[in-house]
Amino acid sequence: MSKASDPKPAAKSADRAPKAAAKPSTASSPSREAVVEALMRLAAEQPWNDIEIGDIAREADISLAQFREMFPSKGAVLGGLARIIDTTVLKGDSTDLAEEPAHERLFDVLMRRLDAMAPYKTALRRISYALRGDPLTMLALNGVALNSHRFMLAAAGIDTEGPLGNVKVQGTVIAFNRVVQVWLDDEDPSLARTMAALDRELRRGERFMERAEDARRLTAPLRAIGRALLEGRPARRRSRVDEDPAASAEAV
Repeated sequence: MSKASDPKPAAKSADRAPKAAAKPSTASSPSREAVVEALMRLAAEQPWNDIEIGDIAREADISLAQFREMFPSKGAVLGGLARIIDTTVLKGDSTDLAEEPAHERLFDVLMRRLDAMAPYKTALRRISYALRGDPLTMLALNGVALNSHRFMLAAAGIDTEGPLGNVKVQGTVIAFNRVVQVWLDDEDPSLARTMAALDRELRRGERFMERAEDARRLTAPLRAIGRALLEGRPARRRSRVDEDPAASAEAV
């Protein structure tokens, strides 16, 4: 009975409960955005190839273990930046352009993307120059860009599925990359050169897609014949085996 009335165990359990409740904290749960911002600060001040993952972790005030839980590499943090920019653009309202031509809708979406990139312009300029001699990283970032621009096209109300869907997305990635190279050196607040480049690239892409659609229509009969031949061969082979027992035995 004396043990039951002893208040010490209750006090211990009361001490443990607040500790469990107080687990979430900014220090123990750093955000991916904080790591991205840390890398962008470093990249704005020093060469890209000199930045180590340990430097990023220190700048973000996290451990290497926490860094690894969020990103597998320094390049992957750039993918994190792309997702942040995607989200910023996709949260924007494009309803006022719903009745405009596809060219105008996509122009607006991609200009909003450049606006979202503006706070990181200095860092992106330095990174862009550094990565020109790194084809493997550029190839990996192309995959990130494909995902981003699929959403940009969707935000502009442009279909990305179908036979030419992947061509459309890759073409947008290439066109936007050319525009970014102009934007990185465009110090005019009005971004006149950048907007002219974007308009030019979009019109070039539209002409290319028109030719691709024409080529697809012209080759449709040939593709239909090819499919028919491929589908007919197994059927004819099976019919000959069914009609000729000797052929069936030979096939076995």
